[in-house]
Amino acid sequence: MAFSLAKSTFLSNSTLYFPKNCIRSFGFFLPFSTFVAVDRFNGNKKRQSVVVSALEIGGVNISKDEIVRDDPTNNIPDTIFAKLGMQLHRRNQHPLGILKNAIYDYFDTNYPDKIDKFDDLCPIVSVKQNFDEVLVPADHVSRSYNDTYYVDSQTVLRCHTSAHQAELLRNGHTHFLVTGDVYRRDSIDSTHYPVFHQMEGVRVFAPNEWEGSGTDATSHAAEDLKKCLEGLARHLFGGVEMRWVDTYFPFTNPSFELEIYFQDQWMEVLGCGVTEQEILKRSGRTDNVAWAFGLGLERLAMVLFDIPDIRLFWSTDERFTSQFSSGRLGLKFKPFSKYPPCYKDMSFWISDSFTENNLCEVVRGIAGDLAEEVKLIDNFTNKKGMTSHCYRIAYRSMERSLTDKEINDLQWKVREQVENKLKVVLR
Repeated sequence: MAFSLAKSTFLSNSTLYFPKNCIRSFGFFLPFSTFVAVDRFNGNKKRQSVVVSALEIGGVNISKDEIVRDDPTNNIPDTIFAKLGMQLHRRNQHPLGILKNAIYDYFDTNYPDKIDKFDDLCPIVSVKQNFDEVLVPADHVSRSYNDTYYVDSQTVLRCHTSAHQAELLRNGHTHFLVTGDVYRRDSIDSTHYPVFHQMEGVRVFAPNEWEGSGTDATSHAAEDLKKCLEGLARHLFGGVEMRWVDTYFPFTNPSFELEIYFQDQWMEVLGCGVTEQEILKRSGRTDNVAWAFGLGLERLAMVLFDIPDIRLFWSTDERFTSQFSSGRLGLKFKPFSKYPPCYKDMSFWISDSFTENNLCEVVRGIAGDLAEEVKLIDNFTNKKGMTSHCYRIAYRSMERSLTDKEINDLQWKVREQVENKLKVVLR
């Protein structure tokens, strides 16, 4: 649950190929199960194989104009469209793929022939899938255009792999892992990026699995969940000290976070809990109980591989990609960039509609991954009630030195776009 590169090869700048389980119908993107039905009745339809980001995957052609639109209900920029279909988690020699496969190994050993694995489900989902079916409240902040990428008012880029949970349950899956790229509008710093990767795990219990155990269904599931995830933490990090922290998620009750003591500090590893009965009820499983967990692959990979900046996961520089090998978890990254950052400050009077996420979208849209950090360094409100913010933007390439002209050109474009798009008054 949402408890918390090789160069892309397209046929043109406006064409993208998605996995076979993401298709179009009259302009709306159908969920993955619908494709199975269509495929079944069109057995003579050839699977189309194309190379996307060095992967050969079945797919259908979806134009850029259908994802990035000049429409008030659409807030997906070109930079996000360019990441669709990259699927870093499916690359066995990439840190995220290495980590995913290590987790697979653990579950294959402990649950032999039981786990269904999904890592190519379509990232374009309905609002119902992304929010309603996992009981995210109607007024939850995550539903806002400030936090989520909307294709239109009823279609989003998934914020979490939990968007597929209800449908998998309805389709009869009882033990499964879902891995995929997820999308959230976010701040700019070394640990946040608008595209990252999650893994979700679910296990469903039948009544005969807890009857006679001496405990109720919820307690049985919670005990099994903790035993499973403590084993996973030892599998990844070795014999570390662990602790459980009670927390809240709208889709589980009770809910927990697992922390480990690693490198002289407590670190959150994942969130989890016993699945809310309403989710199971809606999926036709009124007599069952289940647990679910969710973890961020980048968060764990940064620690396991000593990767200091989340932007590096997208690097095509051989000095990065050549350092990792399939099956070798925990190889320590050796930094190759000593280039200093360049700082530029920008002050402006904000409007009522201003948000920092919107500012970061503008900066990313112009500077891309050259933007290392956007940080609020000063703010004040004058006697007229006007509020001023001063942000410091750090520009740095992970691969080369930037020239003064490059930085100045970027900063002027940022200033222009911030004033025009965010309706602020520069100072």
